[in-house]
Amino acid sequence: MDTAAVKQHLLELQQTIVARLAAVDGRGFRQDEWTRPEGGGGITQLIEEGDIFERAGVNFSHVHGARLPPSASASRPELAGRSFQAMGVSLVLHPRNPYVPTVHMNVRFFVAQKGGASPVWWFGGGMDLTPYYPFAEDVRHFHRVCRDALAPFGSGRHARYKRWCDDYFYLKHRAEPRGVGGIFFDDLNEPDFAASFALVRSVGAHFLPAYLPILERRQGMAYGERERAFQAYRRGRYVEFNLVYDRGTLFGLQSGGRAESVLMSLPPRVEWRYDWKPAPGSPEEKLYAEFLVPRDWAD
Repeated sequence: MDTAAVKQHLLELQQTIVARLAAVDGRGFRQDEWTRPEGGGGITQLIEEGDIFERAGVNFSHVHGARLPPSASASRPELAGRSFQAMGVSLVLHPRNPYVPTVHMNVRFFVAQKGGASPVWWFGGGMDLTPYYPFAEDVRHFHRVCRDALAPFGSGRHARYKRWCDDYFYLKHRAEPRGVGGIFFDDLNEPDFAASFALVRSVGAHFLPAYLPILERRQGMAYGERERAFQAYRRGRYVEFNLVYDRGTLFGLQSGGRAESVLMSLPPRVEWRYDWKPAPGSPEEKLYAEFLVPRDWAD
């Protein structure tokens, strides 16, 4: 286990992604470095009201403390009460144009320690796409790049992590998925540290190839207030998921992370409507009927 190597990789990944997105948007990122009183801190990089991105946040954090927060030990209760350190890169991009999807990516590393026992470590992460006016070729492209990222690590890995993503990014109270999915994994520590770390590096390296071709194809499409209103409505689902279910958000808040950085994932403009339904045959209905359904997009 080489914690220093993981941290160096995550810092370099953040800078690589920020540099590329700044070139795409034409506006530089604001950078905030913050410290956490209980231990650790992070670097938040953000664009608001950019030329392309209404909000784009790319966070690095490395925090440590005496007790693992409940959200991190919920699926592994035997680790409750251990000291910990956690580090990761998390990003959410909310483009202004409703034809360009929102996207999320996260890679993270945890170490839990108790007394003189050997530390318990694991990786997690993934990426997922949330379109408003989707195109099948875009969704297929995103899923195929996700598959490519995992291909060197076993033939069944992509199918497993795709199902995990579909199950995780699901709003139970709405009985609908947040978007069209991607890949998601957690508790990764097999077969060994080197292989697990290599998988995480591959996921991070495939994020820009998965997303930027979609952005480049759609960012010039014309839109009006109807499309913006539907985008704001569907962004409401994003907010509901992040505040009710998302383990990363819960971990950040429970661990005393900087709230501004934890909540940068929320969209700047969002709406809720009472019992709204899309008109039959409309482009808005197409999202529900053809895309917010389980499907093997990569094949």
